[in-house]
Amino acid sequence: MSVTAVAARRGRRGIRESFSDFASASPSRFALIVFAALVLVWTGLLALPISSAAHTATDFADALFTAISVVCVTGLSTVDMTTHWSGFGEVVIYIGVQIGGIGVLTLASTLGLIISRHLGLRARLIAAGDTNPLRSHKGPVSESQAVRLGEVGGLLLTIAISVVAIELIASAIFFPLLLAHGFTLGESARDAVYYSAMAFTNTGFTPNSNGLIPFAHDYVFLTTLALTVMLGAIGFPVIYALARVIRTPSERRRIVSLHVKLTVVAYLLLFVIGGIVLWSLEHDNTKTFARLGTGDGIFQGFFLSAMARSGGFATFDVSHLHNSSLLVTDMLMFIGGGSASTGGGIKVTTLAVLFLAAVAEAKGVESMEAFHRRIPGDVLRVAVSVVLWGATIVAVATVTILAITHDSLDHALFDVISAFATCGLSTGLTMGAPTPAVYVLALTMFFGRIGSITLAAALAQSQQRRLYAHPEERPIVG
Repeated sequence: MSVTAVAARRGRRGIRESFSDFASASPSRFALIVFAALVLVWTGLLALPISSAAHTATDFADALFTAISVVCVTGLSTVDMTTHWSGFGEVVIYIGVQIGGIGVLTLASTLGLIISRHLGLRARLIAAGDTNPLRSHKGPVSESQAVRLGEVGGLLLTIAISVVAIELIASAIFFPLLLAHGFTLGESARDAVYYSAMAFTNTGFTPNSNGLIPFAHDYVFLTTLALTVMLGAIGFPVIYALARVIRTPSERRRIVSLHVKLTVVAYLLLFVIGGIVLWSLEHDNTKTFARLGTGDGIFQGFFLSAMARSGGFATFDVSHLHNSSLLVTDMLMFIGGGSASTGGGIKVTTLAVLFLAAVAEAKGVESMEAFHRRIPGDVLRVAVSVVLWGATIVAVATVTILAITHDSLDHALFDVISAFATCGLSTGLTMGAPTPAVYVLALTMFFGRIGSITLAAALAQSQQRRLYAHPEERPIVG
């Protein structure tokens, strides 16, 4: 081997080792940099003349907003997504939502795997951070969870298989339905793939100008869409655990962890409660459910409940909802989906932990318990941090948007929470919004997708150890 080849090989090894050292030293900051780099790359691609149907450069604010909406799998837009982009632009958007949908730290670990050529301990720690935010901190972490550190490789494989399998099945169902609605063979094939990707990644973009209006009464189409959204929003660790249950049913009790149980129960409860409440509030609204029969109205209430959790699809203009329904939808969007999913929000397990803490306090019990398992206090600290960071981001963004647009509070709050929770439902505020408001919503989407824990850990350098402790004193609370 020549001297030049040896030097090149050592140089590549040095780059890989430096990359791995930086990634393992601060997974949160590494993930933040990777996601920001993705946004910049997609902004540049979407700004190119070849990406627009008119073959002219897209305005920077619109390109940036769309790039963040795509990479953060949100579904909000400042341009007409069905007419503005060329075929090349649509391919860029399609690839972007597939990359963004798998998660920040999962993406980072996959990139590390490509560069490092193996899934070592450091890469596993990075990937595991997406299934358990507590891993962004130093210290002992319980392995009795949905995905243990030694199973991260299996999780990454599950992510790859589930993305391909679920989207293929959904596309196979959508294709004949689109043909039955009068779409051409080529349009049906393209739209089937597009809808399946936008549903599983919880993005919410539609390929046709009138959205879901042609399918408003096609319950097979809407049910497939809702189930695909829910599979994406429930979380890859849950899919991984359920897949193991199917493979080894005799070990079901050992395999199904507390995280899986909490996620499934909380997600389904919120879906059912949301559907009932939304229908009861909207059954007399002539612009939404009142024009439908009782059965159709109930179905649409549950469909909206599923979409409000991060899906972003709608069969009518959501600005026509009563203010009470807008507020309920705000709550559902803010909660979002499961941890390590394509959905956004503070996550259903966060809400479940806060609820269990309140129950334990009301009972006068020291520790939180669920399904005969005790939940340690540090999990509650993380849950409180997630909610406070999320509420702060939403509050600051809403006040700023109101100051810029002078729009109504209910519409501004709705679109800000939709941006933070990467949901994609909109009252129409984003279309034609002033450029400063576009930037504020874009930042809200970015912060919402990377996660408040990832952001806080990246900015606060949470890995530092404190070698001293101040005296303890209890303030009066409540």
